[in-house]
Amino acid sequence: MSNIKIGTGIFVLSLLAACGGSEMQTPQADVVAAPEAAAPGAPLFANVNIERLLAANNEPGQWMSTGRTYDEQHYSPLTAISRDNVSQLGLSWFVDFNIPRGQESTPLVVDGVIYVTTAWSNVRAYDAATGATLWEFDSEVPREWGVRACCDVVNRGAALWNGKVFVGTIDGRMIAINAATGTKVWEADTLISRDLSYSITGAPRIIKGKVVIGNGGAEYGVRGYVSAFDTETGELAWRFYTVPGDPSLGFENAAMEMAANTWNGEWWKLGGGGTVWDSMAYDPELDLLYIGTGNGSPWNQDIRSPGGGDNLFLSSIVALDPDDGSYVWHYQTTPGETWDYTATQPIMVATIPVDGTPRKVVMQAPKNGFFYVLDAATGEFISAKPFASINWATGIDDNGRPIENPAARFDQTGKAFAVQPAPAGAHNWQPMAFNPETGLVYLSSTNSSFIYAYDRSFDPNPLVSNLGVDPVAGAAELGPNATADLPSGTFMVAWNPVTQEEGWRIPGASAGMLATAGGLVFKGSQNGLAAYDAASGAELWKSVDTQTGIAAAPVTYELNGEQYVAVVAGRSTNNYYAPDYSRLLVFKLGATTELPPAISYTPPPLNPPPSVASEEQITRGEDFYQTNCWICHSDVGNAGGLLRRGLFPELAVSPALASAELFKSIVLDGVRSQNGMVSFSNVLDAQAAEDVRAYLIARANAALQARQAAAQ
Repeated sequence: MSNIKIGTGIFVLSLLAACGGSEMQTPQADVVAAPEAAAPGAPLFANVNIERLLAANNEPGQWMSTGRTYDEQHYSPLTAISRDNVSQLGLSWFVDFNIPRGQESTPLVVDGVIYVTTAWSNVRAYDAATGATLWEFDSEVPREWGVRACCDVVNRGAALWNGKVFVGTIDGRMIAINAATGTKVWEADTLISRDLSYSITGAPRIIKGKVVIGNGGAEYGVRGYVSAFDTETGELAWRFYTVPGDPSLGFENAAMEMAANTWNGEWWKLGGGGTVWDSMAYDPELDLLYIGTGNGSPWNQDIRSPGGGDNLFLSSIVALDPDDGSYVWHYQTTPGETWDYTATQPIMVATIPVDGTPRKVVMQAPKNGFFYVLDAATGEFISAKPFASINWATGIDDNGRPIENPAARFDQTGKAFAVQPAPAGAHNWQPMAFNPETGLVYLSSTNSSFIYAYDRSFDPNPLVSNLGVDPVAGAAELGPNATADLPSGTFMVAWNPVTQEEGWRIPGASAGMLATAGGLVFKGSQNGLAAYDAASGAELWKSVDTQTGIAAAPVTYELNGEQYVAVVAGRSTNNYYAPDYSRLLVFKLGATTELPPAISYTPPPLNPPPSVASEEQITRGEDFYQTNCWICHSDVGNAGGLLRRGLFPELAVSPALASAELFKSIVLDGVRSQNGMVSFSNVLDAQAAEDVRAYLIARANAALQARQAAAQ
């Protein structure tokens, strides 16, 4: 397969998604030939350097890095689109990706060119005024690597520097691409072992001539780290590990030796976790790189570190020297993490009044539900208050440590507990935005719950999620109404970091934010993009139906005297079997472009074979399914018999349910490995596979009965 197509229209992925997928044909944008490469030392494309990034506010019409500026505020000084005229916003142009997976990329816009990444770590460049395709780059990720990524094969964006586009791939490579031609310049392997299930989903950052990237994979038994590579050569400049390794082999630095004192047992054999899978920020005045670290591996601390301990640097904000990656300071949001409470959520730097005095701070709203404000120079704790419903802790003490609810420590009590927030968090990867004029931070907030219970049969395996948690046993212990009285829902929240109080809150699906000096906040939804009054939260404009969901953060840019708003859509909220509408949408005042009508389709019938297995076999199958399959395929035949809307096939309608041999060939023999559905023969034997099939048949029949009852 060729890496690149120049001037060939919209690229259609030849290989399907992890367990199959759909493709659809859509109108294509005009095509132009790719321009010639710039002369060495004077790139015309991706002409981004330290001088331009440091002075980004002097070029408000550009969006040169993922947060626009190093401080990651996702704020634009542009004012041409404002409260007064945003109602006139219309679709200017769009392009379809035809990649039926989640789309989470933040576009970059420099000198009239939009650079955007897609699922499967591919990169595309478009004319920012017309949408004409300049080039397309296929990172050629092996589809079987998809099973090693916990949460789909998404990519959150690229980085630009000195005529090159940098992208991290889901299979752990860093690739530098010529920004003018779309051809590969160099490629580096970021992984310390390709036998382990590492991945990359986050956007790289460029700091002082180095491209910095972290990896995912904590659920799969890996050790976290962040790496920096020379932008010109691809050579490794430095690497900082976030959790200590085997003490008998020595420690890489004093920070790892310090961290080891907060662990117990033989944690290194299970990886430890702490992966840096998304968030970073940089302060050029302090010359500090801030990284957010992830959850423990496994989640259950009693398995990972018997006897407890803080387990540094899990769930922490860590400040590093960008020259050599050395440790400067840290703050841990969730000591002894045991609930998947990562601190990999967006980090931003800002100057706000603290006790009446301007102070440079670091702000984060991580999974655990508290909004944190820290001193940017020292990491000193300033304040933290909950922005969502929580019950794992009652507050944060004066020293910055959570005041835990002992009952939430299922790993210590041995008793199940319905915890808030759930593992997806009160806030996840979706970028938040800060408007210095209103003083408000805009973010997505979720009230959710999850039943944690000790997995007494835990057996680590690098192919599946290693949690040490058994939600099935927990649900059986607590009963069907365990979470019925706990708050739920998703919201768009305006948060005041000075007072640690909510400014306003409105219902809305989780998505990334864009704030502008026009008094606006832009945010996506399940079927479009909307603009809100930054001061009040009043909805001022909503786009046409985008035919798919928007979870990514919008950006805005200016070209030829006109302001545009661009966003990537494709949250895969459509039914798996429906046509895919993953796309880039660009809006401007007065535009009237229309999307083509949605393609109609007929959902597959729900017609499972009879359920004849014993309850014992079905229960065994449920246990196997929840441990090995749920992370991708989710609940089977849920929502009262309505087929699930999501990324992967709804197994309730799978023809493999009617054939034990076909089911075995998929699950154990790996006949669909080229689609990403690899063999699970190292996890399940033939009897276990048949037990899973029995469970799926039982669930499919229950869904059918629910559907028939609803129709009466």
